Amino acid sequence: MAIRAPAQWRIMALFFVHALAAGAIHTRIPDVQLQIGLSEAELGMVLMGQPLGALSMFLFSSRLIEALGPRKIILWLLPVMTASAALVTVLLHPLAMFILLAINGVGFSVTNIAINVEADRVEASTGQRIMNTCHGAWSLGFLLTSLLGAALRGMHVLPAIHLWGFAPILIALLLVIVLPMPSAAERAFSVTGKRKLAWPTLATMGLVAFGLGAGLMEGASRAWSIILLRDSFDAPVWVESMALPALLVTMAIGRLLADPIIERHGPVKVARLLTSLAIAGLLMVVLSPHYLFAIGGFALIGAGICVLYPLMLSAAARLGDRPASENVAATTLIVQMLNLGAPALIGGTAENFGVRIAFAILLPLLMLTWAMSGRLAPPEGQAGPAAATR
Repeated sequence: MAIRAPAQWRIMALFFVHALAAGAIHTRIPDVQLQIGLSEAELGMVLMGQPLGALSMFLFSSRLIEALGPRKIILWLLPVMTASAALVTVLLHPLAMFILLAINGVGFSVTNIAINVEADRVEASTGQRIMNTCHGAWSLGFLLTSLLGAALRGMHVLPAIHLWGFAPILIALLLVIVLPMPSAAERAFSVTGKRKLAWPTLATMGLVAFGLGAGLMEGASRAWSIILLRDSFDAPVWVESMALPALLVTMAIGRLLADPIIERHGPVKVARLLTSLAIAGLLMVVLSPHYLFAIGGFALIGAGICVLYPLMLSAAARLGDRPASENVAATTLIVQMLNLGAPALIGGTAENFGVRIAFAILLPLLMLTWAMSGRLAPPEGQAGPAAATR
């Protein structure tokens, strides 16, 4: 295994801290719901604030990142994301929660694009692929913050104490990682004039067709995996709760191990193999006669989709037709817009036909992912991560 440069370790650590900050609020939303007195329908409307805030920034985020640089964006907006989540636990009003979640979504979307752009620049400057390892670090951070939140809930620690106690730790970690971190050189692109808005192009739409299935599969599994086990089998409650960790653990392991394998065999072959695993896991979930098969199916899905979304972002950053930040932002914008309607589609299908059928409707999207894997081939004249920088 290649020895990592300090810049590589710092960007991986930054992904980890970003996940800690992003995931902390999710485990405490049920408690905040009870504190405010929201019904499920009212909570659903309030939670729309986060994706709407995120979507509002995707077209403009590239301009911000190109003007200020990923490092400054992260230093300013990650604390905003952390503080807005903490304020949700003390400003206990539906409108305040909606606005704060929208601010949180703005911070999440821009910093998410910034860390991916910086990871791509580090790849280009060092000649070593690290994007999937970075996303593996993110998965570990999200898993850790989820387990921490579950433990604190079990100990009946108030959400305000949890998030306000966590906030200074996160900000301190951020400063330790980012302040000494030099900005990597920008990846080369062919267009001299930069656009103000990160509009999608045919190339980015092709990558969306590849990555959409994995994105929707991950979101559906996070929201509905435990419900599928609860509604389909007579299993103990703690067993039902194993579906999501099974997915997250295999995703994290797969991402941490993927980069050398992709370097050796290329992104197209790896993507097709992993998509085949995800399809097999989804079939296990839909057809499982026993809850152990379903849990195994979710573990296989996690392994199968682990690097498909990072591969999409990495391929977008490497297109070379305009700044990497514009292509990453445009690709993420379309995926997030489609993700916005996914919960309603899956929820409606589950209510009328069952949760298994709701998962089954994702099968054609994974087949589309397999068919579009060729889009991951490096652009002509660009053999790998060590592309020229400008």
